[in-house]
Amino acid sequence: MFKRIIFVLLALALVGAGAFWLITAPDTLAASDLSDHEPDLENGRYMFFAGGCASCHKTPGQEDALNLGGGLELGSPFGTFRVPNISPDPDDGIGGWSTLDFANAMLKGVAPDGSHYYPAFPYTSYQRMRPEDVIDLKGFIDTLEPVSSDVPGHDLPFPFNIRRSLGGWKFLNLDGKSFEPDPALSDQINRGAYLVNGPGHCGECHTPRDPLGGLQRGEWLTGAPNPEGKGTVPDITAAGLSDWPESDIAYALETGFTPDFDSLGGSMAAVVRNTANLTPEDRDAIAAYLKSVPGGQ
Repeated sequence: MFKRIIFVLLALALVGAGAFWLITAPDTLAASDLSDHEPDLENGRYMFFAGGCASCHKTPGQEDALNLGGGLELGSPFGTFRVPNISPDPDDGIGGWSTLDFANAMLKGVAPDGSHYYPAFPYTSYQRMRPEDVIDLKGFIDTLEPVSSDVPGHDLPFPFNIRRSLGGWKFLNLDGKSFEPDPALSDQINRGAYLVNGPGHCGECHTPRDPLGGLQRGEWLTGAPNPEGKGTVPDITAAGLSDWPESDIAYALETGFTPDFDSLGGSMAAVVRNTANLTPEDRDAIAAYLKSVPGGQ
């Protein structure tokens, strides 16, 4: 009887291990999943600013938005993440990456070596991007100056340092769906939704998270604790921006000034340095979309 119990327990353990291995396996794109698209470098530059790439990836201590040596430290309840070098340097950056490698990183959160990226890299939002925009972005980054900087790894305690377990997190939080326009909404609002929910990844800071760090999508953009532990990130739905007309939202995204003549500070100052590079039409579209999200009303 005792041997039978041991056998059953071992069998269950093997089944559980097999299920874990399958669930946590990296899901990647194949080359055939990408269209035969010639990179549009101007659109790639635009996506670079729409995505706020420099806010995290530029080398700390210098102001050149195109110096992408990485090294910024991001504190979190799970440990300290260090932002990697994404310059075209072949050794320290992504100069040796193929377009498929880049697309898998952006859309699937998978590194060229097949390991999972931590969601401090906001691929849960980038997965909404059009593959063509991702290809354009890679093409633009490839034109920048390589930067030599060997960024140290993350500083994470057990069990968060087990990358394979991120496959389980992705199973819960990465649905693999690209952005689909809502036919019930205007072209302007759909454009704003794409920019906010895809490259702009606004929900990564402005949406509360569950205990495992997944976005609580039922409270989309309703505000959240600052992920670095200092203060809160505001509600940017129609409820939270009830006193802001669309024109004031668009103006703040261009200049950093609020309707009461204050200025946007903290990490939003870096966001504005990016959104100021968008067209007036796109800033208007972002404003129209935010005012269409009801929030807590």
